[in-house]
Amino acid sequence: MNLKQLFDVAIMFLLPFLVVIIPIIIGQRYGLFHNKKFPGLNDSPIGTVVGAALGLLAFMVAFIFQISSNRYDTRKDLLLEEITNIRTTYLRAELLKEPLNSETRKLLVEYVDIRADIGNDTAKLNHLKIRSQQILDKLWSFSRKLAEEDRSSEIYALFTTSVNDLVDNYNQRITNTFEYRIPPVVRWFILIVAFCAMLALGYHFGVSGRSNLGINLLLAIMFAVVMMLIVSLDRPETGLAKLNQKPLITLQKQLQDMQSKEND
Repeated sequence: MNLKQLFDVAIMFLLPFLVVIIPIIIGQRYGLFHNKKFPGLNDSPIGTVVGAALGLLAFMVAFIFQISSNRYDTRKDLLLEEITNIRTTYLRAELLKEPLNSETRKLLVEYVDIRADIGNDTAKLNHLKIRSQQILDKLWSFSRKLAEEDRSSEIYALFTTSVNDLVDNYNQRITNTFEYRIPPVVRWFILIVAFCAMLALGYHFGVSGRSNLGINLLLAIMFAVVMMLIVSLDRPETGLAKLNQKPLITLQKQLQDMQSKEND
């Protein structure tokens, strides 16, 4: 994990932590002041309001957690689909004449290596995305060459379909990973609701004469951890919620073994 990722993780934790701890302390102090000024104040109506606010907050957190979890599952499905498409394209490349045969398989091996590197080092993300696009463009140029030779051949149809599936999968993966995110307005709305709910909770603590810094810190840490989990699922480049790359690593080894046998 590089310096930028550490900074992002720190912000992901500190922002929701402060959104909880600060309003609780402010609310407690005001509640204690109000309790001294008006002794015997009935806190039952306040408890009702606090319960409603916390219920709304819990609903919103569950809502965006479900969105983030679904995005994570979608990325996992796209990874498995991509592995299948790469393997299929590699096998169908054997039907091509030289030099398209060897060049295609060589590019696919490099493409798999790039995909594995993205999972291991997100710092090189932009460079690896550019190179991936170049490889896909090169593979599509091979399809154009086949079309010029014989557009009606079955080999052309099979290979072009495989390359098209790879391109579609790449675009879907990039879109789902780096473009489709939880809207910022939703995240800010949750933080505002959390701030108001914790302000009311702190006031309720103060009015009832109960104040415990340990409980306050525990509540703030719990909320911060949950929000950090949501953001890490929504933003895989943070490196906290990585997909299991074992299927991709297995494919990488298989292609490398096949390449080495062909070279021998």
